[in-house]
Formats: sequence, structure tokens, C-alpha cells
Amino acid sequence: MSLLENLKRSKPLHFTLIDPGKTSVDQSVKIAQAAYTAGTDAILLGGSTDIDPVKLDKIASKIRDHIKLPIILFPGNINGLTKYAHAVLYLTLMNSLDPYYITGVHVQAAPILLRMNLEVIPTSYIIIGYGGTVAHVGKALTVPNEKPELIASYALAGGYMGAKAIYLEAGSGAPQPVNPEGVKMAKLLVTKAGLDALLIVGGGIRDSHTASMLVKSGADAVVTGTLAEKDPGKLKEVIEAVKRLKVPSLR
Repeated sequence: MSLLENLKRSKPLHFTLIDPGKTSVDQSVKIAQAAYTAGTDAILLGGSTDIDPVKLDKIASKIRDHIKLPIILFPGNINGLTKYAHAVLYLTLMNSLDPYYITGVHVQAAPILLRMNLEVIPTSYIIIGYGGTVAHVGKALTVPNEKPELIASYALAGGYMGAKAIYLEAGSGAPQPVNPEGVKMAKLLVTKAGLDALLIVGGGIRDSHTASMLVKSGADAVVTGTLAEKDPGKLKEVIEAVKRLKVPSLR
């Protein structure tokens, strides 16, 4: 059974994002250990800027040595790949204005990923509202957060294009998360179309109430990043709140 299929058996999920460009090797391992203890389901490893491939190798390798959790790459570019991970989100930035982030980088990465023998998870990546650094770097025309029907249309398009995961991203440090109504409509359309894509939501999730609200709206997985660094206790609260819920089918 693939890593993705195994994860999908235990929804809802919580992923902890570690940015190798912002944390040292030792800090990354400590964050991963704290997240593991708190009950997270997987470590996402990646960032938009300042990714050193040598440092990334060390971080992924040391995390593997210390905890038994899937490491899933969340690459902003070709330098975000390492053979020490278990899988990679093969991101198509759906609302980028730059073809590089839609198909170009994928062509460069494909033979590298084949050699690395990682599980490749085709993922439609949709940046919403604030967007932050990732929107700037990816030249994305962000989807207005107050337009839930447009968020849902992007998600459905990603599903029709064959994505195994659909990632709705508000951006690191976003002042607010993805609109729950947009999450709900996205889940409804994807489910109605008979598509079995994992719906991931990240950005602006700082407390258990927000995380619970997004899961109740249809998110299969929620992602937190800075929370793991700043407040491990609150991270545990978020994860426990997520695990108490069930993702609605919305059929």
C-alpha cells in the first residue's frame, strides 16, 4: 500500500511543516520530535526560499533517524528534493502566471525523482488570499478568499486534471486561514465528481478552533508550521482537536 493510501485510511490528518530555510538541522529535529510526540501524522519538509540541498539532506536524514513518521517533501523548486524523504508533493501551482511552476520545473524534477525512488503524489496547489512569500515567488494570481465558488472551481479543476491531493494554501503567516466556505464547496464539488483526492488546507491555522472549523468544513488534512516552533503545547491542542473529528462526506 502506498504512503498516501495508508494516510487516507486515518482521516482527518495533521501535517507539521518544517522550513529548512528557516531552521537549523538541530532545530528541525527538535520540531519533528515535538510534533511526533503531539501526534502529528507526517512531516512536510520545504519552503519557498533559501533552501540548501546539502542542509536539506542532513535534516531529512536526521529526522528519519529520530522519529518514525513519513517525511513528505513540499518543494518550492528543484533544490527542495532529497532522497532521504519518503514521498514528494509534485506541485502544480494552479494559479501561477509563470509556466515554470505549472510544467517547467516538473520536467526538470521528473528524472531526479525517478532516481531518488520517492513516492510521487500529484498535487494541485492553489494559493488563496494573502499568499505571502510563496505567492510572490510563484508569481501567483491569488484566488480571493471571499470567493468560495472560485476556490471550489480551482479544486475541482485540479481533481479533473488527475491530482491525488489538492492543497488550498493561505500562505505562511497568513492573517486568516482559507475561507471555510471555500473548503466546504471544494469538498462538495470534488466528492460530487467522484474524485478521491486528499483535500489539504494550510496557512493561518494557529489554534484548535480554526483547525476544527476547517476539518468540519471538509478538510482531510490541516497543516501547521510556525506553531510547532513557537508553542508545542498549543500544537498538541490543535492535533487533539483534529483527531476528535470526522471529515464530513458532503455527498
